[in-house]
Amino acid sequence: MAKPAPLAAKLRIAEIFTSLQGEGIWMGVPSTFVRVSGCNLRCTWCDTPYASWNPEGPMLTLDAILAKVSESDIRHVVLTGGEPMLFDPIEELTRELKLRDKIITIETAGTVFRRVACDLMSISPKLANSTPNPESGWRERHEAARLDRKPLKRLIEAYDVQLKFVVDPRRPEDFAEIDDVLAGLPHVSPDRILLMPEGTDSAVLQERQRALVATCLQRGWRLAPRLHVDLFGHTRGT
Repeated sequence: MAKPAPLAAKLRIAEIFTSLQGEGIWMGVPSTFVRVSGCNLRCTWCDTPYASWNPEGPMLTLDAILAKVSESDIRHVVLTGGEPMLFDPIEELTRELKLRDKIITIETAGTVFRRVACDLMSISPKLANSTPNPESGWRERHEAARLDRKPLKRLIEAYDVQLKFVVDPRRPEDFAEIDDVLAGLPHVSPDRILLMPEGTDSAVLQERQRALVATCLQRGWRLAPRLHVDLFGHTRGT
């Protein structure tokens, strides 16, 4: 039997690690995380600047990435970033992961549509609270790209999705903006609309989660804690 051709395409990878999924409907599930480095947005509250504001990590072939993922028997694989959907090789990577019987989550801002192998498209549309200040040099580019309904609609129509909104309960404008966003999209079941409090400190997150309970009860939306912050603090590789 002929040896399979090497998968020579490359992605810049900030980190690959195993942990529990800390966010979303599969929270608590053992998962291998592949963090692709590089992003088309510059969220002011970004908690992974090493994959967006200052992209880090080596360029790895898909063969090298797959070999690293295969070091454990964990079936769930999370492709995250940065923004993994920016890069052409992500399509081949997802196909190869599916051939290895992996369950694939892609974490994306929803600004790019691709045909990929994906079991859960975890979309986090960026609200106005994400826009950086003018001094950053990124304000106009971020604002132009952060919320494009065309790829968002296509992703919702093509994949099993969850919509995860980062909010601060002290800002009522966040919820008004979510309503506006949802009004322009195909229907998403309320239990697939997640409110995740902004923050990287466990005490702050607990306080803000409590403040979001009433909204979740009223709207039928889901509260999205950040389990990994509670367990490990705001640290890389968790």
